[in-house]
Amino acid sequence: MANLLGLILLSFVVTSIFIVPFIDLLFYLKRKFEKIGPIDKEISRLPIHNRLMKGDVNTPSGGGILLILILTLLSLVYNIFVHFPDPSILKILLFTLVSFGALGFIDDIRWIRLKRKGKILGLPRQFMFIIQIILALIIGFLLYSTLGFNNLYISGLGNFVVGFWYIPIAAFVIVSFANAYNISDGLDGLSTGLLAICLFALLALASAYLNLTLAVFVGIWLGTLFSFLYFNVYPARIFLGDAGAFAFGATLAVVGLLTGKIMALAIIGGMYVFIVASSLAQILSKRFLHKKILPVSPIHMYFKYVGWEEPKVVLRFWLAGAILAIFGLWLGLISK
Repeated sequence: MANLLGLILLSFVVTSIFIVPFIDLLFYLKRKFEKIGPIDKEISRLPIHNRLMKGDVNTPSGGGILLILILTLLSLVYNIFVHFPDPSILKILLFTLVSFGALGFIDDIRWIRLKRKGKILGLPRQFMFIIQIILALIIGFLLYSTLGFNNLYISGLGNFVVGFWYIPIAAFVIVSFANAYNISDGLDGLSTGLLAICLFALLALASAYLNLTLAVFVGIWLGTLFSFLYFNVYPARIFLGDAGAFAFGATLAVVGLLTGKIMALAIIGGMYVFIVASSLAQILSKRFLHKKILPVSPIHMYFKYVGWEEPKVVLRFWLAGAILAIFGLWLGLISK
């Protein structure tokens, strides 16, 4: 435990050293390369969302790039000098982090080149979704073939051996969390704070099951998030960006899958599920009922729309996330 706490502190210090110069670099690149991009048809259909996001126009995006680099390098350095008990787990975690991060990095580069108007302009959604599915299927296959994952344990119902079907199920979970995290990254500190809460619960779960490789990786990850969150809370000086959002959402899902507690993962990350469900309900309502069920989605933007101050929305979502994390952790531990 002492070593784990030391790793959290080390990653916090390393991230703190580099994050201020990195923010300055992003501001420099923004001033140097920013130009007004063409009005996107999709953006033009979101006037309420644009108004709610207008205060974020001048805040640089792309902080996730730095966090991914630090998390990857510190994990590799730890593996060289101390060694992870199970290198296969580390390889899968890093592949998830880097591959989904690289996908989102393309949008972060576009952000530097095009002015943000309520939404980052980047790859077509259909193309990005297809790439996400391909990457998630690869990760699901690695979990199945390398680590032998072929079952789902659901508390209260028991253990279900699903065999090869584990791969598409895992891919669905990974893609869902990657996009849920990206959707939640709309208010200062919201997604990062919720992630830190989830990781604390998953760290306790990994430690309880003596999965030291997972515990060390999550510990290093937490340290980087603490440093980033200092600059990401209201009023934010930096945003995570798509590289961090996609990478962290997908990696959170893989961490949960590696604990073997898919139901606990769904509850621990319940606020992400709630947020993405509100967006999905809005999409389905417009498509099939030809009207909106909410003036604006996702749900955290709705609360801001009705007059809640941004810090109030974020703090209450954090509190709800903490309760769900405790519940999910409890559920995971009683089924040990």
